[in-house]
Amino acid sequence: MSVLPILHWPDPRLATPCQPVGQVTPEIARLAQEMLDTMYAAPGRGLAAPQVGVLKRLFVMDVNGAAGPRSPRIFVDPVIEERAADTMTGPEGCLSLPGIVAEVERAIEITLRWTDLDGTRRREVLSGISAVCAQHEIDHLDGIVTLNRVDAGQRSELEAAYRA
Repeated sequence: MSVLPILHWPDPRLATPCQPVGQVTPEIARLAQEMLDTMYAAPGRGLAAPQVGVLKRLFVMDVNGAAGPRSPRIFVDPVIEERAADTMTGPEGCLSLPGIVAEVERAIEITLRWTDLDGTRRREVLSGISAVCAQHEIDHLDGIVTLNRVDAGQRSELEAAYRA
């Protein structure tokens, strides 16, 4: 397949909520594969469709990243049904904000519902890095970037570092 260009903040498409995919088509399957190729080449652990300029509710992830054995996952029209009350704060990078690492608070566990490329509805409890990664990518689908998840002081510092 091919590697797609990744949009960088403050591209306005990164702040735009995405539309549902609906029916899984061969074009969506091809886009998902190209997104995986792009994510691995970057390298990253997740990539959402708006990061490559497609405003659809689709993301891919592989929490092993490029370093470990590949375990790619594709999520079409994902919805977080439930978030654990317990949270953790940890470092998050973003392919659309290269060089920036923010300390972000996330639920340690989520229940996620999505459609796979076969059109089958799935539901799974994700925890740890899988939960964090999925929450990060769903933020992209909702038009939210990492900078929107930090306090004003941290955001100012991160924006200054990004622009430098």
